[in-house]
Amino acid sequence: MEGVKVMAKNRQVYHEYFVEEEYEAGIELSGTEVKSIRAGTLNLKDAWCGIKDGQLYVNQMHISPYEKGNIFNKDPRRPRRLLMHKQEINRLYGKVKQDGYALIPLSVYFKHARVKVAVGLCKGKKLYDKRQAAAERDARRQIDRAMKERY
Repeated sequence: MEGVKVMAKNRQVYHEYFVEEEYEAGIELSGTEVKSIRAGTLNLKDAWCGIKDGQLYVNQMHISPYEKGNIFNKDPRRPRRLLMHKQEINRLYGKVKQDGYALIPLSVYFKHARVKVAVGLCKGKKLYDKRQAAAERDARRQIDRAMKERY
């Protein structure tokens, strides 16, 4: 896509969960946090999203303090509000409460100078699902390798 620069991806999500739907959300940040994200110092490894008082928050997303930020730096792991339409948040809240889904941030990217978060509506995988996915991945790699050797 034009005007999109991915700053961080949470690759582990695709191993641990089935991603049913993806949503784009804005995020409420301070200026030093944006500069730190531009420098590429963020981590989505343990991040998750929750809904509290009708607001969507991302928790445990680590944005390292900006080096030149002094007193304006915020706590690296503070909960940050995500910006979505109220109808979308209510719909997600219903899904998460009833059907056993989880909201997980998939990636953080810049879209025309604005920071966006891709949020996935995910359902957990069982151990046998993970094994099956790994087997399919290995089979795909072997086929690709054989095709390269042949041509």
